[in-house]
Amino acid sequence: MSRAELELLDYKRRVHALYARLRADPDPARAFAAWVSERDDLFGHHPQSALPPGRREAFAGLSYFPHDPRGRILADVVATDRRRYDVPSSDGEPMSFERIGVARFVLGDEPCELELYWLLGYGGGLFVPFADATAGEETYGAGRYLLDTVKGADLGTRDGRLVLDFNLAYNPSCAYDPRWTCPLAPPPNRLAIPVHLGERHSPQSGPS
Repeated sequence: MSRAELELLDYKRRVHALYARLRADPDPARAFAAWVSERDDLFGHHPQSALPPGRREAFAGLSYFPHDPRGRILADVVATDRRRYDVPSSDGEPMSFERIGVARFVLGDEPCELELYWLLGYGGGLFVPFADATAGEETYGAGRYLLDTVKGADLGTRDGRLVLDFNLAYNPSCAYDPRWTCPLAPPPNRLAIPVHLGERHSPQSGPS
């Protein structure tokens, strides 16, 4: 195992531990602040940061919308016909997922739904990307991620409903450096409403 692989393992371990703390914290605002702090530390100092090495020294933190408790919701999970998707990625090569259901919820008084995808690879994992009306202007144009359990981004369930917190929406790694390959938000997961929650487009990320 190379040094880089050990560093990547450490990065993933820290992200998994971070989300475990978020799930255990009864105060979503405090959890959000801890998430912001840990992400800034990882981006600014970890060898496996998504930022290119030359941009880490001047890194002053990622940009976020203010925390809003209304952004944390419980979504009803509705069964659908399972369907395989080859989701487009940032390098043009598709990644294979299977739609396993739909999350239905209300956000900002608007009824919404997002498809839930399962990675068709070793071990699998739930993946929930989305884009909204802010994409390409205030947020990253290719969309953001809510959940990616392969990488530890998992808020769990409550009373049979899926916990989604749009305050914790974050940019894919390819927003910062094209060396990373990231699946993008497919058309069914593009919300018509603006979502002024979570990570914003900033000078740290590339073109929107």
